[in-house]
Amino acid sequence: MDINIYKTSDDLAENLANHIISNYLNKNIALSGGSTPLKLFKVLSKKLDKLENKMKFFWVDERCVPPESDESNYKMAESFLFNSKNINRENIYRIKGENQASEEVTNYSKTLRNNLDIVGNLPCFDLVILGLGDDGHTASIFPYELNKFKNESDCVVATHPTSGQKRVSLSEKIINNSKEIIFHVSGSGKKNVVDEIINKRGDYEKYPASHIKPNSGGKISWYLDFEAADNLTK
Repeated sequence: MDINIYKTSDDLAENLANHIISNYLNKNIALSGGSTPLKLFKVLSKKLDKLENKMKFFWVDERCVPPESDESNYKMAESFLFNSKNINRENIYRIKGENQASEEVTNYSKTLRNNLDIVGNLPCFDLVILGLGDDGHTASIFPYELNKFKNESDCVVATHPTSGQKRVSLSEKIINNSKEIIFHVSGSGKKNVVDEIINKRGDYEKYPASHIKPNSGGKISWYLDFEAADNLTK
């Protein structure tokens, strides 16, 4: 496990962007939604403006909303990352949230298998960037649906526990088949769950994020700001 801690969320975004540029300029990446990636997208877009690249972009999860919705993970990337002039639009493989969730899990599985290398009979990402909720959820899998995360399918239909909103998410087995998995986490609200998962404290296995364990040959990295890492550094 590789743990990287930076003073501020700005420093965190800058250093994570540098890691991506240095190692994944012509590789495939699965992006997450939520508020945390916003700064990363802005920094990465500016850096990519100066570089020729063949990066392919996929998604870890997507809300079942149209791509123009403010709730869409795709829209956030479109607004803040894909405005770079050096991103090939043909290399953007979004989850189509406007489709029926049950149909899109099948469609996106086909997209993955048609456009990624197959390793161990599973699609293999070069890099997956994950977020982390203060309840330990990751991708769109919340603790109450932990068993669904272990689904035999490549993708699953998830449901937000409060709003009931449907989402399409990669399954655990697809994420764990990646060459590198990065948890990108900022903010003091995450410090307890970060500490419990990394140090295997308490009932940590109830958190979906604790089940992210790369297959043989894969790597897991944590990129944290001081606030998220507060319990680790005391």
